[in-house]
Order: sequence, then C-alpha cells, then structure tokens
Amino acid sequence: MPETEALRATAAAPHATSPVALDAMGGDNAPHEIVAGAVQAVREHGIGVVLVGAPRPLQEALSRHDATTEIPIVRAEEALAMDEGALASLRRPRSSIAVACHLVRRGEASAVVSAGSTAGIVATGKLRLKGQQGVLRPAIAVALPTLPTPTVLLDAGANAEVKPEMLVQFAHLGAAYAETTLRIEDPRIGLLTIGSEPEKGNKLVKRAHELLSAAPGLNFTGNIEGHDLLTGAVNVIVTDGFTGNVALKTMEGSVRYAFAELRGAIQESPVARVGGMLQRGRIRRLQRRLDPEVHGGAVLLGLNGTVVIAHGSSQATGVSAACVLAAELARTGVVARVGERLAATHRPHRLW
Repeated sequence: MPETEALRATAAAPHATSPVALDAMGGDNAPHEIVAGAVQAVREHGIGVVLVGAPRPLQEALSRHDATTEIPIVRAEEALAMDEGALASLRRPRSSIAVACHLVRRGEASAVVSAGSTAGIVATGKLRLKGQQGVLRPAIAVALPTLPTPTVLLDAGANAEVKPEMLVQFAHLGAAYAETTLRIEDPRIGLLTIGSEPEKGNKLVKRAHELLSAAPGLNFTGNIEGHDLLTGAVNVIVTDGFTGNVALKTMEGSVRYAFAELRGAIQESPVARVGGMLQRGRIRRLQRRLDPEVHGGAVLLGLNGTVVIAHGSSQATGVSAACVLAAELARTGVVARVGERLAATHRPHRLW
C-alpha cells in the first residue's frame, strides 16, 4: 500500500486521527513481537499505529493476528542493526527509523516509537526532526516507578559529556514532561550528585547547582543522592547521560536481583511457600509496577517531534506500552510545552 494511501486509511479509522509511526524492524525481537505489540495497542488501547519496514515480513506477521486490514504498512528499504551506532543514521537514509521520523516531520504521524539501537535512534531523530529552537542537546527521559507519581530521570544516556547550562535545559525538558504527561504542577527539580549539600560534587555539578538555583521558572529544591532515586523526593532528577544511564541500569539490575532472591526465599520451606501464596497478589502488583516493560520505555525530549525509545528486548506488551506512551505524549503536547519553557527563559527582561 502506498505511503499516503496507508496513512489515509489509518486516519479514517475510528480510533485515531494521526497514527503512531512504529519502527517495525528495530529491536531484538523484530518484527514479530513489534507487530504483536502494534496489534495489542490497536485492539486493546485504541491507538492508531502504522508499521514502518519491509512489507513482506510485516504482512506475514500481521496475517498471524488476522490484522492485515487493521494496521497499514509504510515501506522502508533498510533497517538499523542493534549494534550500529550514530553514524548509521547517515549511511542508511531510508532506514525504518528514518522513514518513521519523516512521517512525523510531514505531519502524517503523531510520534515515533522504536526498540532499535539507542544511538541510532538519537542520531536519526536529531538529523531528521532537528532540535527545538534553543535546545543545546536533546535528552533521554525515563519515568521511574515512584509513588504516588512517577519521577522523571534525565539524561538517561543521550549525552555522556555535558555542560552546566545543558543540565539547566534538561531540567526544563523534564519539567515539561512532568507538567503535561504526568500532570504535576510546579514539579520539584533535584540534581543528582554525591551529597545533599550545595558544595558536594565535581565542577560540573557545583556550577549546575548555581545555575539551577538562579534559573527562573524552575522549582529547584537542591541536590539529591543515589538513594533518593525511588523515594519520590523530587519530581524531576537531572544528571548527565553517563551517570543517568549507569543509575538506571543499576536500578533495573537491582530489581531483577531482588525478585530472584525473593523467589528463592519463598521456595526454601513449606511455611515460606504458604506465606508467598498469601502475598502473591501484592508481589505481582509490585513486580508489575517495577517492570520496565509496563512503562513503555524512554522519551527523547528536545526535538521537533515526539520520539519514544522502547527497550531493545521488548516483547509485545512493552511495544504496546510504548505506543500508548507516545500517543499520550503527542496528545498532551509535550513538544509545545518544551518550546514554551525555553522561549520563556530567553525573553528579555523589562527595565523599569
């Protein structure tokens, strides 16, 4: 089906006016789990989805779900491999992620979702969608499963080396996400470092603390430490991409280890097994809340378009959750809110 015809068919569907462009060739489990996730998003959540990739394998995968007439396909000649880095975005101008970004740029899709190479997604997004006016660097934001509301952590891996001014911008990006999609008014901002005192940290963090303290439009509450990541002490946690990525993967590994130990402890004795059975419902709810698959992945903020990066190993549930998150981000206007925040920081002060 030609591109325009496919998108026209999706727009005419009752569940959507502007579909999510799903990179069907990206991820460890592409294309079958990606297609299964798309079907789940359409049927269970009413999200409009268009698959981007090689038509033949996608048609075959859709036929397994009897969904060939429900989800259109836009052809892409190439795909980025999971081990390809940022330069692949230049070598493969017709990759599935590049075509998906092109659909958003043309206004034919509301957002991009991909489980492909993070470096490739970031580079392609920057190349095809461009950074929003005034944005020094886009950043990857992840919603941590804190209560009563999630906590936004950024940067989670897009920028290993940053300047203090970039951390201030990351705070605005995270605040826009918290305000629009998470519906948090006046979100509290924290700077991740090695101590709560203002003088703790390296030169980057100390200077960023000074700038954040004086930045208009930000509710900066000060430094936080690693043990505060899941306490909900703040609504937005700001750090560089190297530190943020290490922190995020450390948390994910710790959760897996804790649940593995818990399963082992429950099997140690008949009494423990009975106790586990009695608490099975609560344990499952906790496991679901801490499962990264449920939360849909990360958001690349600061571009002229919505981009969601799903986990590379995502199964259908994770892909579906990523599509739901992308649709919600587009609906709530996080890109526009970022622009408003950055524009406000550059307005000239009136002289009285």
